[in-house]
Amino acid sequence: MPNDVPTTAPASGIQPPLAKPTLPCPSHPLDPLTPDETTAVTLSIRHHVASNPDLGVKALRFITCYLVPPPKRAVLEVLGIGEEKNAKVEIVRRAEADFLDIVTGNNYNVYCSLSSSPNGPTWTVDTLTLLPSGVQPQISVEELIAAERIVKNSPKVIELAAEVGVKPDQIFCDGWSIGFDERFPQARRIQQALVFARWGENENLYAHPMDFIPIIDANVEQVLHIDFPPRWYRSSQPKSTHPLDNLTLSTSTTGLLPPLPDSLDEVTSEKACKGISGRERIPPPMRRYDFLDDELKGHADENEKPYKPRTDLKPIQILQPDGVSFKLDGHVLEWQGWKMHVAFSHREGIVLSTITYKDYITEQVRPLFYRLSLVEMVVPYASPEFPHPRKFAFDSGEYGMGTMANELSLGCDCVGKIAYLPGTYTSHSGAPVVIKNAICIHEEDSGVLWKHSDYRFFGQGDRETAGGKTVRRRRLVVSMVCTLANYEYIWNYFFYQDGTIEIECRLTGILQVYVAAPDEPNVFGTTVAPGVNAQNHQHLFSFRLDPMIDGLNNALIESDVWPLDDYLEAHPPPSNSNSTNSSPGQHSLTPNEINHFSNAFLSIDTPISVPSPRPYSLPHDRRWRIVNPSKKHYASGKSVGYGLGVKGSVGPVFVKRGKEGKEGKGEGWVMKRAGFIEYPCWVVKEKEGESVVSSVDNEGEGEGEVKKVKGEGSQRMWPAGKYVPQTRENPEDSIGRWVVDKDDDKDGEKEKLDTEKGEDILVFLTIGTTHIPRPEDWPVMPAETLHIHLKPQHFFDMNPAMDVPGTRDLMSKDAFSTHGSDGVNGTNGTNANGACGCN
Repeated sequence: MPNDVPTTAPASGIQPPLAKPTLPCPSHPLDPLTPDETTAVTLSIRHHVASNPDLGVKALRFITCYLVPPPKRAVLEVLGIGEEKNAKVEIVRRAEADFLDIVTGNNYNVYCSLSSSPNGPTWTVDTLTLLPSGVQPQISVEELIAAERIVKNSPKVIELAAEVGVKPDQIFCDGWSIGFDERFPQARRIQQALVFARWGENENLYAHPMDFIPIIDANVEQVLHIDFPPRWYRSSQPKSTHPLDNLTLSTSTTGLLPPLPDSLDEVTSEKACKGISGRERIPPPMRRYDFLDDELKGHADENEKPYKPRTDLKPIQILQPDGVSFKLDGHVLEWQGWKMHVAFSHREGIVLSTITYKDYITEQVRPLFYRLSLVEMVVPYASPEFPHPRKFAFDSGEYGMGTMANELSLGCDCVGKIAYLPGTYTSHSGAPVVIKNAICIHEEDSGVLWKHSDYRFFGQGDRETAGGKTVRRRRLVVSMVCTLANYEYIWNYFFYQDGTIEIECRLTGILQVYVAAPDEPNVFGTTVAPGVNAQNHQHLFSFRLDPMIDGLNNALIESDVWPLDDYLEAHPPPSNSNSTNSSPGQHSLTPNEINHFSNAFLSIDTPISVPSPRPYSLPHDRRWRIVNPSKKHYASGKSVGYGLGVKGSVGPVFVKRGKEGKEGKGEGWVMKRAGFIEYPCWVVKEKEGESVVSSVDNEGEGEGEVKKVKGEGSQRMWPAGKYVPQTRENPEDSIGRWVVDKDDDKDGEKEKLDTEKGEDILVFLTIGTTHIPRPEDWPVMPAETLHIHLKPQHFFDMNPAMDVPGTRDLMSKDAFSTHGSDGVNGTNGTNANGACGCN
């Protein structure tokens, strides 16, 4: 695991607080809870529970503890961003926590507030709510670690492992959310464990998958059951290229969940593996596939070339002799006109808030986005034989992207001159877990920003000066690396000098694999090494965009590109559009005459007037942009806005079925729980809670009225719901409930979006990749990338990067001395204007 988690007992009993929960308030309203605040909040909850025995809480196990986002408009007022209000605002700092009672199995949610007291600011409990039965908070790092201990200590697991030649000290596993399994009540806190053998302390355990999957109860810390997936056969040589030709399974109960035995003692190879799954045991593959240098050097196979690292790679150094160009004041980051708040979230990882850009022409600070973050993701696997369909992890909602963040290393994860920000989350005991270097901030060169040469000089033999200019592009990078069991996700938020924001996800790490029997056909995956089956899967991500494009009143525009003839066929012009009453010198043309050469195409904008999911249209190169309808570009006349674009993304490959749908099948498990993946774009109204605590008139002191407000956070944050583990359908607080169903709104009476004046909206973008594994992805996968681009459209008067100077890097040299000053085409890398003369 990426962090050293404090070692605590499985749960802490009710006891008086060890200290008074007091501390000073941070300077910025969006600053995440500090380690001291985390301690103070959990102590205040312990004190409250200890003082109220009627609550019936027996043993606390904290799962989350984090800042409650203050009301949006109050934050903007305090920071002086956007429109001013008459009343001054004081924001009450609040925290939210979830904890378990492992004795009763109950789960609780708590809100606390920071208030004044004679002893200084003190955290006190506002509300403590018992969650409905079956509602489970996220799975903690400590629970994932405990899963391996529970499995390793199980006599039944030890017995089953010994049957295939694996010793007790060689048993390892990854704890996973159970996904979906109706055999177990939702009220129990369940995990499934994916088991592997490990031949050495630091050896790659994923090279040795085992053929059974234990189910554990994390609260009582015991193995409840063990599943044995069936295997595939070919009954005879295929007579066609159809993938299912002569394909058979070792069991006939493909659509049924295997029954649970009365006790774990009945789970034997004879009864459970052969009797239910219809197969013999499959030993784990023995061959090692290591990636750590020491392991590679010490364990080269006898018949293979010994490991030898490359020696012909020369170092590249990044030097910033005058230091960095960005400023970091606490969590507030400034660079090249950009200003934003950067924070750590246990669930989202990186959270960027109050993003503004200073227009160099108008010198105006212009609001862009109130908040950007990853809010959910799901990784569904494609093997249909049970229990593999249970494997679809919500890595953000079930585990927390931030809690799985790496401690970043200088010169490895980030290079150059680096600034780091820490991350804090709670342990089971309520003590803070601190990741010192959770977020990395640095600058990097990113090729050419803009360039132009006058080709007329080429004919004069002067291709170097050419009356042109080259400006190199630099970008600011805010990044984090998260390890979710076998996979790594590298999150990069790039900010460019032309006002563009790019969100990049890089996927690397190790494939999730299962053991394959010798000669077993592999229809739903790839045999990446002998006995190692990497199943087909998808990675699908949901990013939440909370825009404030020149203010909070925004709208979503959908743009389709049409060939003119097709558009006219689908949308005939009004009958009077080609009036014969033309002005002198003007001629009325029929549509056919307008597009005589069939080259015309146009972009048609449609404001989205209802909260709704938006499908992609490949024939029309559909795209979206967020606009402020009340502000227009001085030349184009279009509403100022930011365009949304994606690169390298796909949609879900799962069929969405109704109860009486295709082949009589019900809706699949993935779509039942992850409805957000069905569409690439969703637009909904923002809905956040806010309460006025008090309103004090300080007119006598010359300050006017001060309004004290409490935030309750956005009620439209999490597209798969706030509490994701063990859900069996899209919950009431998931994205499908926030949009208008056209079938239910035939009269058009439901919620509307104001597209003329704009209003406070949210946009959710779904991006993803379909991973059909390759042998080249083994044993560690080369990084694959996905991108979201947020680009200004009709927002700036002109290119906002025209003031970026052209520079020449004096450290750049010719690679080969034979060129010297007489390089290719006679150039020597200089320019008459002193600007960069090379690319």
